[in-house]
Amino acid sequence: MKVKKSLALLLAGVLVVGMLAACGSKPKTAGGKDLPIIKIATQTPLSGGSAAIGEVIKLGAQLALDDQKEKFKKLGFELQLVPFDDQADPKKGVANAQLIGADKSIFAVVGHFNSGVAIPSSEVYEKYSIPMVSPANSATEVTDRGLKTVNRIVARDDSQGPAGADYAVNTLKAKKIFIVQDKTAYGTGLAKAFEKGAEDAGAEILGFEGITLGEKDFNGVLNQILSKKPDLVYFGGIYAEGGLLIKQAREKGIDIPIMGGDGLDSSTLVEIAGDAIKNTYITTLAGDPAESEAGKEFMERYKKINNRDAEAYSVYGYDTMGVVLKGIENAITANNNKLPTREQVRDAVRGIKDYQGVLTTVSFDDIGDNEYAKVFIFNYKEASYPPQLEGEVENK
Repeated sequence: MKVKKSLALLLAGVLVVGMLAACGSKPKTAGGKDLPIIKIATQTPLSGGSAAIGEVIKLGAQLALDDQKEKFKKLGFELQLVPFDDQADPKKGVANAQLIGADKSIFAVVGHFNSGVAIPSSEVYEKYSIPMVSPANSATEVTDRGLKTVNRIVARDDSQGPAGADYAVNTLKAKKIFIVQDKTAYGTGLAKAFEKGAEDAGAEILGFEGITLGEKDFNGVLNQILSKKPDLVYFGGIYAEGGLLIKQAREKGIDIPIMGGDGLDSSTLVEIAGDAIKNTYITTLAGDPAESEAGKEFMERYKKINNRDAEAYSVYGYDTMGVVLKGIENAITANNNKLPTREQVRDAVRGIKDYQGVLTTVSFDDIGDNEYAKVFIFNYKEASYPPQLEGEVENK
């Protein structure tokens, strides 16, 4: 009896161990083999003043990755998204980039939103040969450094700034302009590009003043604007400060047109500024997805999945991930359907030509700029998002 009881206990123990082992095992293919994992990181602000746009970029990227999971399983690979919060902080972005570089299963990065974060972080990506494709960075320095890993699907500030300036001077008839910028790589770079374009078009710049990220009271700079009496105010910066600046300007009786760049392309700008948003113009790097059938279909799916309306950078997050996955797919094919190296993915991403996304077409030039990038001009005629499209300018 003791022998039988001992044998029964031994068999039960073996069964429990086997069940536990099965519960902890990795997913396997139908053939019983583990699928190699390919991770793509997003680096965007998920907390802080720029989180609204950072979050929609991540959600768009996630949707694109989910759309292609089955396709990559058939190729023999498991796709995973790894989101990182760069907090719109260069130091945090660099720290995250080091973690990304150390994880050898991460093959690419979708990001960043802030150029001032992308520039130092991309130095780390270059060290590890990890390709970065940005859905939003417009500072010229992002690609002008000639890094092999850095790409973007959007237009540069030396296209966006002059496009806004041309519209301000020739369409809005602004001859005297006051410029405010947030002293970041993005805000200052865009403001300087706008300044040059406006002066070239014949406008007089009455002031070029800086504010600080996180600042809440703009009384000082607004008093300067009141005393100078410009025809238009231009703001180079992000929606958090931009919304407050617009609201406080209207409260002071500054009812002239206010213009800014793509950093103001967010529904949160409207939430902050309220009715004061009227007569605000923006140049942005993303068009209106509702203008095409593919865009409308994307917006419907995005809202159904995320329970929120899509924004312009939701779609650019989607298209950027699409570009990244196309590059990885091409690298797999060129590597005899085996897991490619980061270097192979890097080169395949840079080699993307005529990729058709939901909202944009992408072909990278030799420094990673998109040959098809455009600048779009919108007007907030009402306190609602999105604003009304006024026109578009081809990339120059």
